[in-house]
Amino acid sequence: MAFDLSRRTALKGIMNGAAITVGVPLLDIFLDGNGEALAATGAPLPVRFGTWFWGLGVNPTRWFPDNAGPGYDLKPELEIIKPYAHKINILGNFNVMLDGAPNLPHTSGGPAIRTGRALTAEGGLPGESFDVTIGDRIGTRTRFRSLETSASGDPRNSLSGRGGGNLNPSEGSAAGLYRRLFGTSFKDPNGATFTPDPEVMARRSVLSAVSEQRQSLESAVGAADRQKLDQYFTSVRQLENQLEVELKKPEPLQACLVPKPVEDRPVNAEIENVVTNHALMTDLLVMALACDQTRVFNMMFNNGASSLTRIGSTITHHQLTHEEALDNRLGYQPEATYFLSRIFEAWTYFVAALDKVQEGPRTLLDNTLVFAHSETEFAKFHTIDNIPMMTAGSGGGRIRTGIYVDGLGSPVSRVGLTLQQVMGVPVDKWGAQSMETGKSIGEIVA
Repeated sequence: MAFDLSRRTALKGIMNGAAITVGVPLLDIFLDGNGEALAATGAPLPVRFGTWFWGLGVNPTRWFPDNAGPGYDLKPELEIIKPYAHKINILGNFNVMLDGAPNLPHTSGGPAIRTGRALTAEGGLPGESFDVTIGDRIGTRTRFRSLETSASGDPRNSLSGRGGGNLNPSEGSAAGLYRRLFGTSFKDPNGATFTPDPEVMARRSVLSAVSEQRQSLESAVGAADRQKLDQYFTSVRQLENQLEVELKKPEPLQACLVPKPVEDRPVNAEIENVVTNHALMTDLLVMALACDQTRVFNMMFNNGASSLTRIGSTITHHQLTHEEALDNRLGYQPEATYFLSRIFEAWTYFVAALDKVQEGPRTLLDNTLVFAHSETEFAKFHTIDNIPMMTAGSGGGRIRTGIYVDGLGSPVSRVGLTLQQVMGVPVDKWGAQSMETGKSIGEIVA
């Protein structure tokens, strides 16, 4: 069969076809007597996975606890998480092994954590990020396989992708995220009837036809193009599954409440605006999870080489970490540390927002596993060993919480392996070269 197929045209059509969203409400009547499963099917409540990223690390002596184990001590830069510390784990002394690759400032750390591989060139990812792998496991039956967001407004600010230099772009506007989730095509979650959208039916049919021609198309191209087509058709299959969801009446969910519209507002790297944008996006993301529109997400608070500024100033957070002198009395850089304070205020807001939503006897946070991390330890020296990391929530009881884990210099890939295993990915080893590991973090696995 002959093909006149443009990759750009096909992707454009697919994006257009994926623009319609469906919300899902949940009522107590649809749960079993314990409030832990759907009465009609016995299926457990959804378990979600997400990441939360911040750039430029921490002041190590003011952040990491002194003693490993449960009931860890809170240093000044983490004091704000105190109300939620029993639901948060701190991970320290896990190292990035570069195997001779250069330490690319503010670039090497994040991809190594997400892929278990050393980055050898600027930009992109050296392999598939574990959130994508987890999404393939738990995110195929929701409207969105995953949602990527950037509170500082940059769509290129992402650590999610299948590798090959490609990244999943982030939504940078809270108003844009609202329109995507709850726009004009959003179906009333409390409607008594459900009628499949004929446009969705047509788009589902078109995508199926493209998928059925895969073998003929692959036979006409070389090995390199077949690899590209494999990635492409993987995305097509995901979109088909997501469109198929829209053709079935969704299960109601108790916590789903359609939020009020979000107005367009300034989106830039000024910390005051980033904090506001992050809060708006957090509230929308929480409802997207509660309405089961997605079970996988990635929130980027700022970028690795943080371009955050303060209103009225042109000096960036990044500049301050290198140019501001250490205060001999305080032992740290006070102006640079101001940004860290705002970052962890935002992290606490994010955790609290998830914890406010009740789902049976648990909260949305309890039914979610969030992994938070930076890309460096101490930004002034670009250190990539002992990068600060946290988990929040128990993933539906799969993770023990309130623990500080000292990795004792072991590969950071142990974290990614553990996250994948507890989320149901059948993987025994993960990572490459010196970061290949088969040892999970048993201290936190329930």
